[in-house]
Amino acid sequence: MSDTIETPVSRRLSSVKNVIIVLSGKGGVGKSSSSVQLALSLLALSPTTRVGLIDLDITGPSLPRMVGLDTPTATVHQSSAGWVPVYVDQERRLGVMSIGFLLKDRGDSVVWRGPKKDGMIRQFLSEVRWGEIDYLVIDTPPGTSDEHISLLTHLHPLFTPTLSRPTTPSSILITTPQTTALNDTLKSLSFTRKLSLPVMGLVENMAGYVCPCCGEISDCFGRGGGEGMAEKEGTAFLGRVPIDTVLVGLLDAVSKGEILGEGAKDEFTATSGGDTNGRQEAKNEDGEGRGHFPLLDRYLQTTSSKVWKEITTKLVDKIETRKTAIKDRLESGSNA
Repeated sequence: MSDTIETPVSRRLSSVKNVIIVLSGKGGVGKSSSSVQLALSLLALSPTTRVGLIDLDITGPSLPRMVGLDTPTATVHQSSAGWVPVYVDQERRLGVMSIGFLLKDRGDSVVWRGPKKDGMIRQFLSEVRWGEIDYLVIDTPPGTSDEHISLLTHLHPLFTPTLSRPTTPSSILITTPQTTALNDTLKSLSFTRKLSLPVMGLVENMAGYVCPCCGEISDCFGRGGGEGMAEKEGTAFLGRVPIDTVLVGLLDAVSKGEILGEGAKDEFTATSGGDTNGRQEAKNEDGEGRGHFPLLDRYLQTTSSKVWKEITTKLVDKIETRKTAIKDRLESGSNA
């Protein structure tokens, strides 16, 4: 077994148990909203789960708006241990990092060439103080561009599993049923194979529209294309997600600031005397460590949350099964 390579990125992410990269071959398939739903669904699996969410779309950041953090008060702060992510909830179970937090004007365009993007991605991975978290969900831009190459280059040390960390970063693909989206998804799948990035499965998004009045399902974008492609390519099919008008309304309300994330309400006042693991718990009026999480509460009332619960359960099972297989392989090699 080759020795692991230690870098600032690998040291920083040593406290992250699982890295999940969300990919799509084409824009407009709902990849960013899927990343948010995946993060919320992971949180819903257990009250102790902690998740980090990175917006790697440098030129088109959208995650701050989707989680209620698109306000001037939602900014990244520097601590003695690194950048502090902006948290969506009081308990700081969901932290977000995006270039959107670093812009003076949220409407400013980011006109950067590849090297500058690479530097920002390296900082996102090596300088953000996530603390002990269970999952780091990385929302990438569509296609296979500089951002993807930079990401996998900086994550390279994590692709050498050890007995203490028997896992490597993995990914999921988001597509819609149309032929054009599927063709672009094939290119993303080819990209993962060329760079040995494990794909845990494929999600077919926008698979039908459920009428809110009569409940009739209309397959306006076709049906079954993602599942058929996954079967043909030997990739797991995680699930089919219909268009949910309640979810659309929720995301619109969040984008308009009607539902604010915790980091958008009060400026974070971390000091060097704070908890460097990022596990500070906000106290409510009763002095208990249980915080209010309006975005998660509202999301769990949507139909999409039930669909994504099944998808997330399948995904986590696959990650854990793979982790067990890697550990068994490493133990067999050490005993040989």
